[in-house]
Amino acid sequence: MSDSLVQFALQDGVAEVTLNRPQRHNALVPELLQAFSEALVRVEQRAPRAMVLSARGPSFSTGGDVAAFHDTSRDRRAAYAEEVVGGLNRVIVQLLRLPVPTVAAVHGMVTGGSLGLVLACDLVVAGPRASFTPWYTVVGFSPDGGWTALLPERIGRGRALDLQLRNARLDVGEAHAHGLVQHLADDGQTRPRALVLAAELQTRWAGSVRGTLALTRPDPGLVAAALEAEKKAFVEQIVSDEAEAGMAAFLSRA
Repeated sequence: MSDSLVQFALQDGVAEVTLNRPQRHNALVPELLQAFSEALVRVEQRAPRAMVLSARGPSFSTGGDVAAFHDTSRDRRAAYAEEVVGGLNRVIVQLLRLPVPTVAAVHGMVTGGSLGLVLACDLVVAGPRASFTPWYTVVGFSPDGGWTALLPERIGRGRALDLQLRNARLDVGEAHAHGLVQHLADDGQTRPRALVLAAELQTRWAGSVRGTLALTRPDPGLVAAALEAEKKAFVEQIVSDEAEAGMAAFLSRA
């Protein structure tokens, strides 16, 4: 596993997987997603009682790296999109299939497909600077990362559509009120609060926890099919003139 992009630790029955591309706001590229997938395999192999997903740097993750998409030649862009969105879909389904409770520690921006990493976790702890923004209709992309496959069930179809069509920013207070975030933390305390919560969860009876997760989580098979539909639409849209113009406009103001 590439420790330069994703870090893994296990202590006192709690595993921690940490995104570690802070200089690019943990933007999702194939190498990071592959390392993430390998880390989740290690989680399953080491059989902890709970897992925390955290991130280094100023943002949890800003989703797919728009610059990387733009810098990929147009004739290769569909294949690159297949790789990125396919890798993202894989880790989302892996998270949903882990037999232990997962806690996301969210700080700073969550944009684009990285929302899927949050949606796939069982509980979410967020700090006061956390925010959630789609950006798809601005950049000219099609939604991925569960914005259509997972978010409507969590916050309601109308609210999910409103966020995406208007590119509205959901701040942490609204996210908490709508059920996207379950626990609030003070600034700088998101990860410690998530670790405390995970430590509490790992004291519960393992069989009871597994049963609760299996009965309550979205069905991974149905989610995988919905994510595959997102990927198909994303790949078709990424080679469009809209996406070409949208990426150029987005990067010119970055």
